[in-house]
Amino acid sequence: MATAPFVTCDLLDDHPEKDIQVVTPSLDGKFFQSYGARKSFGGQVVTVKCFEDNSRVKELLATDGTGKVLVVDGGASMRCALMGDMIAESAVKNHWNGVIIYGCVRDVDAIAELDLGVQALAAIPRKSNRQGVGETNIELSFGGVTIQSGQYVYADNNGIVIAKESLVDL
Repeated sequence: MATAPFVTCDLLDDHPEKDIQVVTPSLDGKFFQSYGARKSFGGQVVTVKCFEDNSRVKELLATDGTGKVLVVDGGASMRCALMGDMIAESAVKNHWNGVIIYGCVRDVDAIAELDLGVQALAAIPRKSNRQGVGETNIELSFGGVTIQSGQYVYADNNGIVIAKESLVDL
């Protein structure tokens, strides 16, 4: 299992001249938690926005994700999961570095065994309904940051940071 060569705190300290955004913890109790076996991960961002429909998440994670992290704006829904073990296994098979979900995951014990970085707000056993709804490669806003495909994201147990350019070799 690969460990990313960074700590988000150090990225901020080592690059004070860079425009680095930090995802802020929410006052309403919504904090990102780590679910995958990779506790530190990063890469080039691919964005998807979907609400209670993981069709686009499944489609994207079935494509080559070498060096990439899928960032999903699920509208902070706590009613269903946008990724489970089967989709997470597809992400590993297709070489994704990680997935960050502003929403929920499921099958957390199985995901914890996978060589994949996964951060989400919570876990819930209910799956989403697939209706082919969702937008990809669009600007996302949550946690006090704006995220676009092509930027770089780095996540660990200290938090999540977004940069316009790569800060480390992954």
